[in-house]
Amino acid sequence: MSKIQQILSLYPQNELRFKGPFTKVVTADLTLSNPSKSQVCFKVKTTAPKQYCVRPNSGLIEPGASVNVAVMLQPFDYDPNEKNRHKFLVQSLVVSSGPNGNQEQWWKDATPEQIMDSKLKCVFELSPDLLQKPMSKADTLLTKVKNEFSGDILSDEELRNEIAKLREENSALKLEAGRLKRLAESSPFSRQLHSKSPFELLNSSGSFNIVTLIVLVVAIVVGVFVGKLLL
Repeated sequence: MSKIQQILSLYPQNELRFKGPFTKVVTADLTLSNPSKSQVCFKVKTTAPKQYCVRPNSGLIEPGASVNVAVMLQPFDYDPNEKNRHKFLVQSLVVSSGPNGNQEQWWKDATPEQIMDSKLKCVFELSPDLLQKPMSKADTLLTKVKNEFSGDILSDEELRNEIAKLREENSALKLEAGRLKRLAESSPFSRQLHSKSPFELLNSSGSFNIVTLIVLVVAIVVGVFVGKLLL
């Protein structure tokens, strides 16, 4: 014996639409109407019970009455490329007892042929402007570094190799800068520079030596450059 046709009228009939963003609870309304002259009890089930909260998820609908069901989608990380397989099942059963009857017992006593059902699929909607997720600071920096290294996007392994090379080059530069600084400090001109002022050095020579002045200026510039390089 085949199942009988759904006695309830559902709105919407085939799908529940949830509009993002999905960083908070999103609710879709489902209306169940009973156009018959009999009492009808119902149940609402889902393939993803941890993802949804349904209120009410069961109940009794009087003849000619309707019930609004709130289907609340819990917050989650939405991926537009991931296929959504969430579905809902609305089951109904015609009962003859009064409103104070035991609904749980009605379902237990019902045969599979007496239970009517309707299926609805879930649809997640996100506006085009929300689809363009803003890049984090880390993603922006990573993209900038990749673009500077090459016109093509580097893989993560290639990027790590480039960073390792830069660190090695930086260490070598620091060693070379330290060597230049020690060399500059050990030169006779540097010792004179630290012990006397330029005017004292000129006065001690007895005459204005332009070569000495140029060497002193060069030594000062080198010292400043090396100091900045080590910082």
